[in-house]
Amino acid sequence: MRKVIGIGETVLDITFKDNQPIGARPGGSVYNAMITLGRMGVNSQFISEVGNDRMGDMIKQFLTDNNVSNEYVYSFDGGKTPLALAFLDENMKPDYVFYKDYPKQRLDYVMPRIQEDDIIVLGSFFAINDVVRDKVIELLQEAKRKNAIIYYDLNFRKNHKDEVNFLMPNIIDNYEYATIIKGSDEDFENIYNETDAQFTYKEHIEFYSKNFVYTRGADGATVFGRDFKKDYAGNKVDAVSTVGAGDNFNAGLIYGLIKNNVTFADLKGSISEDKWDKVVKSAIDFSSFVCTTLDNYVSKEYAENYMK
Repeated sequence: MRKVIGIGETVLDITFKDNQPIGARPGGSVYNAMITLGRMGVNSQFISEVGNDRMGDMIKQFLTDNNVSNEYVYSFDGGKTPLALAFLDENMKPDYVFYKDYPKQRLDYVMPRIQEDDIIVLGSFFAINDVVRDKVIELLQEAKRKNAIIYYDLNFRKNHKDEVNFLMPNIIDNYEYATIIKGSDEDFENIYNETDAQFTYKEHIEFYSKNFVYTRGADGATVFGRDFKKDYAGNKVDAVSTVGAGDNFNAGLIYGLIKNNVTFADLKGSISEDKWDKVVKSAIDFSSFVCTTLDNYVSKEYAENYMK
């Protein structure tokens, strides 16, 4: 049975509207995607680290409660589980403030078993952070040896914009491992000061991966493959919060790859338009639904109905 292995940071997300807290829940870019995948019945494992504290215990239990293995989540001493404060603007887009207290020992885990056509998910600052880089590279190298699909979502926030030159070698390194590269218009504006999908693909992505997904929030996405390009419209919804929208786009696309039996060999070759349409549909559906809630992931009821 194919499985999805995510690697990324874990935080307690506290959401604010008009400077008042309106909700708190476990989160993190890849974490959010893994919870949705677990709810969708996908065989899911997550590699991360949390403090040996009450919030860390809650985050690990939440994984278990949502069918995601927490076997590879490291509980550290000498620090605390990170907090992420998300302040929503008038368009329900979040501006983040992070509070982190990590020990010197980071991300101590045993390599999970990886098989061909498994899917490895990574992204955000965690995927390019030198502090955990060795552990990330170990996973990517093993995935590459086993012909697993590596899905890399840049998710590059503006608070790291001044560090682009320093971080670029790790970004390029991830490109070289990736089977699919995904990023938003904001990501590429922050990294390259560029907002044109076609130009971004040709100048920065195609050399490393033929499979590229460029998202534009509510305006949908453009997907590039080998000899393939297509624009997809977003679903029109009344947004309550866009926290987790991109993460659930990732979950939906990965769910689509598995449901439609898209393999590593397929992605190294070419995929039909019909199959891309099916894969992208679930990505847009999941992302749109999450925007209508204060949660970071699709609801269990939504997942059950979607699988019928």
